[in-house]
Amino acid sequence: MYVDLKYYIVINKEKEEMKQTKKLVTILFMVIMPVVIFYTMEWFLRNPFEKMRFPIQLLNIAFFELLALCLFFITGRIRLALRIEALSALLIGLINYFVVQFRSNPVMPWDIFSIRTAASVANNYQYTLEPHAIVCVVIFILILIVCRFASGKTDINKRFRIISAFICALALILLGNYVQTQDCVKRFRLYDKLFTPNTMTYKDGTVVAFLMECQYLSVDTPDSYSSKEAEKLLAAAEADASVSFKPAYNSSEQPNIIVIMNEAFSDLSILGDYTTNEDEIPYMRRLMNESFNTVSGYLDVSVLGGNTANTEFEFLTGDTMAFLPQGCIPYQQYIHTETSSIASSLKELGYRTIALHPYRAGGWDRDEVYAHFGFDTFYTQDDFVSPLLYRKYISDESDVEKVIELYEQDPDTPLFLFNVTMQNHSSYSDEFDNFTPSVKMEGNDSFALNQYLSLLRESDRSLERLITYFERIDDPTIIVFFGDHQPTDSVVAPIYKANNQSVSSLTEEELRLRYQVPYIIHANYDIEEARNVPMSANYLGVKTLELAGLPLTNYQQFLVNQYENYPSVSVMQITDAYGNTTSIAEKDTLLNPYQILQYYHLFKNK
Repeated sequence: MYVDLKYYIVINKEKEEMKQTKKLVTILFMVIMPVVIFYTMEWFLRNPFEKMRFPIQLLNIAFFELLALCLFFITGRIRLALRIEALSALLIGLINYFVVQFRSNPVMPWDIFSIRTAASVANNYQYTLEPHAIVCVVIFILILIVCRFASGKTDINKRFRIISAFICALALILLGNYVQTQDCVKRFRLYDKLFTPNTMTYKDGTVVAFLMECQYLSVDTPDSYSSKEAEKLLAAAEADASVSFKPAYNSSEQPNIIVIMNEAFSDLSILGDYTTNEDEIPYMRRLMNESFNTVSGYLDVSVLGGNTANTEFEFLTGDTMAFLPQGCIPYQQYIHTETSSIASSLKELGYRTIALHPYRAGGWDRDEVYAHFGFDTFYTQDDFVSPLLYRKYISDESDVEKVIELYEQDPDTPLFLFNVTMQNHSSYSDEFDNFTPSVKMEGNDSFALNQYLSLLRESDRSLERLITYFERIDDPTIIVFFGDHQPTDSVVAPIYKANNQSVSSLTEEELRLRYQVPYIIHANYDIEEARNVPMSANYLGVKTLELAGLPLTNYQQFLVNQYENYPSVSVMQITDAYGNTTSIAEKDTLLNPYQILQYYHLFKNK
């Protein structure tokens, strides 16, 4: 009996020790695993120890710890909670990894509005993992396996779990709100420059950066805003509206206006010196440097590597992304009703207004937005018959033929045609039987760069074909040609390398060059040519109307006046008439009238 009792005591003691050990292991799992999950997710994009300060690392870890606790109290299973968090982090890490590859910037809160567009082009990219990313995936798989050693069910009272889950969820919300405050920014020395979201994520961590950006999902009302103040500003502009540029030709005819926003068209020579076997854009350079009847220069745009719709939004409306949340998509977030644009104002003047995009109609919700902007017709890839394809996309050659065809349908009615091309869309790393790169950078074998440069060569030829055609007709015609953005960092990296630079170590001034693309305004009649004219995308449309000698709306007249003081207003920079460059924050007061009118135009004057 004594022996049995002693044995019973020993067994119970061992069981109690095992229970305590298991409890300790479980606690260690709950503490350590969220930390491992955080660092592994961050490693998809960067070494989190390299630039992220330790206090900021702790701030990110706090989210992962709270989330793990919240999931534990909701599910009642530590093993399940950690696996859910690990799988979520793996998915987020992979998505961010590929999105940064394809457009240079990570996922942002407003990308939720772009899911349909992203899905429509998802199959055009090549999804490959670099060695470090493969290691991250392997670590996540190991985490999922190791989690089986954590406790399964818990014996915690259900009511206590519900209360605890509520407290953890509330703590997550409060912490999320706190990171958006200036106190948090100063205390943790967070990087809060929204115009460089990649750097923001790099320094602040994926979760903290994402939450900081969430506060910009809605547009704040400008200082001193009121409908009366906006109408007062418009009335002042109306006084100048009667004084407009008179066309150089002696005719009452209204010129055709054909706008080509060429996908990813840029001049990479502004980034650094490089040599190719042939010039990729020789005709464009001649137009910019030697051609008569041409206004040209470099256009400041607000996007890089993607978000094409934002550049066309700026061109068509005169509004600037500088006053809107960085990375948002106005087409999908703000344009839901009739909105005045260049198309609507030209329609009132008797123009045929046509939008043309040789791809799917639903991208960026263009099928809805163009109708709100006042376009009569929207032609898409479905309206092309047996077009020439380069890679997977309709070529600029076929696109130009379509432009000419649409003009010839009714040459007696003035035409406004806005064309967004597709030929040069990323990705550039895939090989195709129907397109072989002809332009090659010397001393480098980057297939992506060579393919991109070769596509530019074809765009340049198509531009020459378009202008040559309209030079031969009598109808006065203005052709506007510009790129929407430069290609992603991975494409231009060889050029930086050839100049002993890297995309990760650019100065603010060098980074601004990544947001510039060439533009031309060319007429087939006499206009006063000008070169190296500074411009941002929000002014290019109204300056074209002014050059054409067409009546301007009060808002357009205001923009023409504003241009004289600030010829460039974009997310990246504000440039005044003297060439001084500053940020939007430093010019906030002087640009307040512009901000008031834009807010009135987008949100109140409906």
